[in-house]
Amino acid sequence: MSTDKSGIVILMADDDDDDYLLTRKALDESKLLNQLKRVRDGEELIEYLRLEGDYKGKAAECPRPGVILLDLNMPRKDGREALRDIKSDPDLQDIPIVVFTTSKAEEDVYKSYKLGVNSFITKPVTFENLIQVMKTLGKYWFEIVELPVQDGRQR
Repeated sequence: MSTDKSGIVILMADDDDDDYLLTRKALDESKLLNQLKRVRDGEELIEYLRLEGDYKGKAAECPRPGVILLDLNMPRKDGREALRDIKSDPDLQDIPIVVFTTSKAEEDVYKSYKLGVNSFITKPVTFENLIQVMKTLGKYWFEIVELPVQDGRQR
């Protein structure tokens, strides 16, 4: 049985508009057909995942992500707090999370893995390198890894 991996949604949690636009463009350039959704902080990320707040009753518009790209440094609730919340929630903890941040601090890498992150990637400085990272991410998460089959939101 083959599944359509392009149907897997990537949810990006990042407050930086430029980083989001560059990531979207890099995904397009890398020929990944996956849908990219965005939230701007950890509070909004949790609301999206739990279909609360502005996302209440919007399951069709807010598909459960196959992978979350998580920035660590965001307002309201930062990525570390959101990661802790997601990995401690039995309904959400199985969603793969890739920390995608400007931080290179050893402590951030260590703590992120301790909290259950699946991968830690420092955002590349050049657009060409960002395209390469997106190609590699896409190949790994959507061609090599077996992700659980998503039936709707699986609530």
